Amino acid sequence: MPTTTKIIAIGNSAGIILPKETLARLNVAKGDTICLSETPYGAHLTPYDNEFERKLEATERVMRKYRDALLKLAE
Repeated sequence: MPTTTKIIAIGNSAGIILPKETLARLNVAKGDTICLSETPYGAHLTPYDNEFERKLEATERVMRKYRDALLKLAE
């Protein structure tokens, strides 16, 4: 269900206030890190997953290391 909120000033930056229902659905609390992704339909918020980020970085390292082999396999 859509919820509206205002953009507020936070020092020289801007921020939004998330309703407690949204925080509960995302399973996050004040001080937690969240991921913001831009999609063709707007912004998408998800809880930050440190384990996923670690795996993604490892995958990117492997892809850089074996770039030529992966390109050859993609043919």
